[in-house]
Amino acid sequence: MKRRAVLVAFGAGAFSPLASFAQAPGKVWRVGFLSHRHMDLIDSDYAYGPFTQGLRELGYVLGKNIVIEWRSAEGDSGRLPELAAELVRLKPDALVAVGTPASLAAKKATVTLPIVTINVGDPVGIGLVKSLARPGGNITGFSLMSAEIRPKQLEILREMVPNVSRMALMTNPANATNVLESKKIQAAAQKAGVKMQIVEAGTPQEIANGFAAMARQNAQALLLPREALFIQQREQILELAAKQRLPSISGYSEYAEAGGLMSYGPKLRENYKRAAIYVDKI
Repeated sequence: MKRRAVLVAFGAGAFSPLASFAQAPGKVWRVGFLSHRHMDLIDSDYAYGPFTQGLRELGYVLGKNIVIEWRSAEGDSGRLPELAAELVRLKPDALVAVGTPASLAAKKATVTLPIVTINVGDPVGIGLVKSLARPGGNITGFSLMSAEIRPKQLEILREMVPNVSRMALMTNPANATNVLESKKIQAAAQKAGVKMQIVEAGTPQEIANGFAAMARQNAQALLLPREALFIQQREQILELAAKQRLPSISGYSEYAEAGGLMSYGPKLRENYKRAAIYVDKI
């Protein structure tokens, strides 16, 4: 295709009306995949595995008719622009970006290469697209619109810990979605008469420092937004929360499965599989 037209359909289960094209005989497609968190054993990964599975179900065989260039910032958002630029230089047929920081880095790296974003926050609020109705540009994908469910997480945690009056919210300031969500949670906490402590953490050491700050201010419960670093460091967070006897709630089901008290949010693994369909259409 000399002209790549990519439309946007944000939201779980929403698909852009792109036409499907038959695979060119003998063509080996190249896909760039940019992620914030660590990747290891891709096929068994709870999120990345469904992406490769989806490609296989569409007839792609890794190393035969498709090559995936995997790049991970290993939890360091400062590396994302460099990795995005590196992938663009490889001239892939499509670029997949996971989460808000990676998607914004991909957008800055290219205005022509088709980008499929997975599980970003508010795409308009973070400046990823102009609007959902007329996004423009070269980006398609899925949005969580997760800021809308954060007040519900606060409500659920208060039901579990009914006498709580001081909570902590851990956020990564490098994640634009976390910043937007913090405002909604603070407003909900104020309305509920709960004092909310905002703890910023963008590295494992800052996570540890954050828990020390929670202890100093006598936080009684913890909210964790959907953030790649936090799910990557879930064992560290779980250990520190248990040591300080902090009941917590996360947007990731993997957090509860690993031993956290609760999680509340959409199951997102299917979106990775759906992203394979978008890549195929491009």
